[in-house]
Amino acid sequence: MKALIQRVSEASVEVDGQRVAEIGQGLLVLLGITHSDGMDDVAWLGRKIPALRIFEDEAGLMNRSVQDIGGSVLVVSQFTLYADTHKGNRPSFVAAAHPEHAEPLYEVLVRHLRDTLGASRVGTGVFGAEMKVRLLNDGPVTVELITNSE
Repeated sequence: MKALIQRVSEASVEVDGQRVAEIGQGLLVLLGITHSDGMDDVAWLGRKIPALRIFEDEAGLMNRSVQDIGGSVLVVSQFTLYADTHKGNRPSFVAAAHPEHAEPLYEVLVRHLRDTLGASRVGTGVFGAEMKVRLLNDGPVTVELITNSE
């Protein structure tokens, strides 16, 4: 699994012109899933994301997590994180898992984050939908997490 995590002041997702989720201060998680990913990958990300210390403390050091600051998380599925651009100019997405494999893992990760942070603090996009994602990156701070199955 790949998670591209952006520290945000705010973020939102729209589907068909309707806002389906929005958060204030927290993390926007763009999540890519590949064929070999499984529950171990979900468990690792589920522990890592809430504990990732990328928010500043009083001294201006990145010592606080989204959990510490009472922030929120917005999880958006993004198969394009597995784009292969080595040959030609058109990306190949063969490394991205098919929806029947990816969606259940996505849902389990979302449930884990909601169990850890509280349901009201975790929003999502709509798996497989055409989405418009808006964000105000804070810092900017962007971190890529890749699980061990890679």
